[in-house]
Amino acid sequence: MGDNSSLVSIAYMNNSTSVPPWLNKGDNAWQMIAATLVGLQSVPGLVILYGSIVKKKWAVNSAFMALYAFAAVIICWVTWAYKMSFGYELLPFWGRAGPALDQTFLLGRAKIPASKHGIYPMIEPFYPMASMVWYQGMFAAITMILLAGSLLGRINIRAWMMFVPLWLTFSYTVSAFSLWGGGFLFRWGVLDYSGGYVIHVSSGIAGFTAAYWVGPRSNKDRERFPPNNILLMLAGAGLLWLGWSGFNGGGTFSANVDSSLAVLNTNICAATSLLMWTLLDVIYFGKPSVIGAVQGMMTGLVCITPGAGLVQAWAAIVMGILSGSLPWFTMMIVHKQWKPMQAIDDTLGVFHTHAVAGLLGGIVTGLFAHPDLTKVFLGVPENKRGAVYGGGGGVQVAKQIVGGLFVIGWNLVSTSIICVLIGLIIPLRMSEEELLIGDDAAHGEEAYALWGDGEKYDSTIHADDNNMQNTRSIGATQVV
Repeated sequence: MGDNSSLVSIAYMNNSTSVPPWLNKGDNAWQMIAATLVGLQSVPGLVILYGSIVKKKWAVNSAFMALYAFAAVIICWVTWAYKMSFGYELLPFWGRAGPALDQTFLLGRAKIPASKHGIYPMIEPFYPMASMVWYQGMFAAITMILLAGSLLGRINIRAWMMFVPLWLTFSYTVSAFSLWGGGFLFRWGVLDYSGGYVIHVSSGIAGFTAAYWVGPRSNKDRERFPPNNILLMLAGAGLLWLGWSGFNGGGTFSANVDSSLAVLNTNICAATSLLMWTLLDVIYFGKPSVIGAVQGMMTGLVCITPGAGLVQAWAAIVMGILSGSLPWFTMMIVHKQWKPMQAIDDTLGVFHTHAVAGLLGGIVTGLFAHPDLTKVFLGVPENKRGAVYGGGGGVQVAKQIVGGLFVIGWNLVSTSIICVLIGLIIPLRMSEEELLIGDDAAHGEEAYALWGDGEKYDSTIHADDNNMQNTRSIGATQVV
């Protein structure tokens, strides 16, 4: 952003070559692959997971919420939101809005704006800005989709369509700039390797807050909300797990030794957390739960994210034990026994799997961040260290806590304001009749050609009386 690397790139293009002297083909290839792996976590990963883990009558609506958010975020990102997250400073916590569409800009060498302050000047990736925009855009998109998990089964789809660009603009960009784009938390030294705070704490807190303002699902859905396809849900979960190698592996902006460690730590922590969650299910409930195993996988992936390339492999196991137990306790014990939490209908428990696990991971990173690994990640001699390595490492824990509290506070306020403003224009929650019908009322479409629990036949939409009787007979046979 302030040098002539983009002009050099154009000159090389004009001379019939696309390899400027600063380009590292390996780094560029890995960054584009990592970005696409993150994209696959959303589409089809979370589209499949959401469409399968909900009650049959909400399968289409839940999948579409994820699909719409993915598309809408991409357009908003390149039009104004990327530079609000990684552009020049407007406020200590916010960048200046602007398009990321110009060829000269996109073909220039990627750079983090913090380098213009003289902070971590070596954070200058060896690939073009287009790769950076794409990678960070996939992070923004999945954050929005994770947030949606709190609102499945009742939010007015038109309200959701308004909520996505507003929340991206006034909430996500603030966290991203503050912690990654050269904002005050970045300059202060808060560590968030690949989004434990920017993505997971923000989506978990914002989802829980929005769930309060939107209101709960229908009483019938809250009482009984069985997944419509557990095996397909596992397919979505598998895409999410393996895609996380790009999620964390691309966080170092290079195909280097730290990215390899981040990928390994990610999978170690996820596996440990899944096993820990399953063990607690067996001890407490007497049998293992497949959905519980997926939740344990998720909390492990979330917990390791802020420290994936900053902690040693043994620490990843410790983090997996913690992420498979503490979020389990808040979800299975605290939530079920504390009435104020029960009053808020967080459909998929995003508060526990993302906000709790993300904050836990950020704080534990302050304990276990190894000074040699932070040096590799940040590219400067300055050694940031976790508390277990002494040398004032306890200060890092305090910084991690403050950083997490800022993300929590900003999302509580900004999400509340956005929901209130949208509510003045359009109802946030579907009508009771729409809640009774589900997908057919919201989209005029259904996931399966079956009649089942929780559905209402609408004779104004479907066939004549004879066909209606035939359809009902077929449906009854299939249900039996």
